[in-house]
Amino acid sequence: MSVTHVLFESASGYAIFEAKLSEDIGAKSKSVQDSFKDLAKFGKMVSLMSFAPFKSAAQALENANDVSEGILNDYLKDILELNLSKPSKKSTVILAVSDPLLGKSIKDALGFQIDVSENSTSLIRGIRQHASKLLKGLQTDDLRKAQLGLGHSYSRSKLKFNVNRVDNMIIQAIALLDQLDKDVNLFSMRIREWYGYHFPELIRLVPDNHQYARVAQFIGDKDTLNEEKLPDLAELLDNDSTLAQNILDAARGSMGSGLSEIDMLNISSFATRVVSISDYRKSLVSYLSEKMNSVAPSLTALLGERVGARLISHAGSLTNLSKYPASTVQILGAEKALFRALKTKGNTPKYGLLYHSTFIGRAGPKHKGRISRFLANKCSIASRIDCYSENPTPKFGEALRAQVEERLAFFESGVPPSKNADAIRKVLEDLALEEGEDDDEMDIDGPALTTLEAEPKKDKKKKRKSEAMDTEEDDEPSPKKVKLSKEEKKALKKAKKEKAKADDGAVEGDSKSSKKEKKEKKEKKEKKEKKKSKE
Repeated sequence: MSVTHVLFESASGYAIFEAKLSEDIGAKSKSVQDSFKDLAKFGKMVSLMSFAPFKSAAQALENANDVSEGILNDYLKDILELNLSKPSKKSTVILAVSDPLLGKSIKDALGFQIDVSENSTSLIRGIRQHASKLLKGLQTDDLRKAQLGLGHSYSRSKLKFNVNRVDNMIIQAIALLDQLDKDVNLFSMRIREWYGYHFPELIRLVPDNHQYARVAQFIGDKDTLNEEKLPDLAELLDNDSTLAQNILDAARGSMGSGLSEIDMLNISSFATRVVSISDYRKSLVSYLSEKMNSVAPSLTALLGERVGARLISHAGSLTNLSKYPASTVQILGAEKALFRALKTKGNTPKYGLLYHSTFIGRAGPKHKGRISRFLANKCSIASRIDCYSENPTPKFGEALRAQVEERLAFFESGVPPSKNADAIRKVLEDLALEEGEDDDEMDIDGPALTTLEAEPKKDKKKKRKSEAMDTEEDDEPSPKKVKLSKEEKKALKKAKKEKAKADDGAVEGDSKSSKKEKKEKKEKKEKKEKKKSKE
């Protein structure tokens, strides 16, 4: 059956059209498709039944949010109930809707048949093209202005969903920080080379880039350096008066060439720029740290600001990172090496951006892959806690970090680490104590977190113990099976075979001796019978 009615959602309101002269077979033909562009022809295909404009911009925004999420708004529900007859055997309403999710909500609530086929989409596209002419009471620019206003308010509402937890700032900050690191290193090398023509001995005395730029800016012409400037110079060098005196002595006996006033002015100006960039980089690091602690505190406590921010930046957002499985988080940043390994059938990479974490460096060469897999698992948990919890806290990250530390100790000493359920339960109990809430309100033992220990699998092959056995024997713990190496297993098998052979030999020996005895008895009987017969 073909479509009978069309629902059109616009920025101005909802409109319901009655579909006429529509068919499924000829809809794909070129002549019918061209008729959608012509208002005179398209006006014969649909006719306006009802148009319900929005009363305010707030109502328009509310309905736009509901339509985008596939929710049937009460306002739209009233319009559909008012204009469309209830579905029955005599009257069947087939409503064309653009969004399948919204169509499902309408079908569940009102029982109308929904059509989201290509024919319905073509009808809605034609109505949208000629909306200003088909909708009565609207001028040409009214619909465009309404669309523009609703678009701005809809975008603002999405951006203002949570101002304090916007991870876009982290992505921009870490990208700028990485660029500043490169620029500061490049400019520091340039100032060393440039000022080194005038004072080459200073490079060896002041190895730090930021400190070198500040000292070069302060000294300027080395001939003007004297004892009066030593206290200020020592303050720049972290109150190291001995180093300041060494710089003064080196300046007096320097082999550097003299520079003109304009050259020195340019060098000083460049040194000032390098110092300002270095200072800004320090302020950016503190800003990134503050932002990461507010957006992703658990991930920050686990990995640190820089590595956590790089993971968020590479994933695109904290939400995307939380959706990734641990195996993807592990190799995030090593995609090129992964696809090269898959193409050449070589070994896949063990880690990507997680390599910059201190845990990977502290692990031994044999355990780097295992600790990276374990750390990726904890990162996945931490990112999900940060993304979906209403009040994020760094305590979960600290608990997960302690678990990674225990895993590192396990590789060295063999001490078993704590379980996830125990660590999370402990954090939840601490939070409940801090907030002064009851255990029932926190729902620590609820189904959201798996805090119960896993039950051992029942062995169906083992029979139940009889009731006649003592209870003391039942209470005794069964000895744990010790894992044996391959050589020990082979030795055990060999010993079992030899034992079986010896038992078989003993049995054979016993049987042979019994046969021999029987044979002797038989011979004796025969001899006795022969003697009797002779007598």
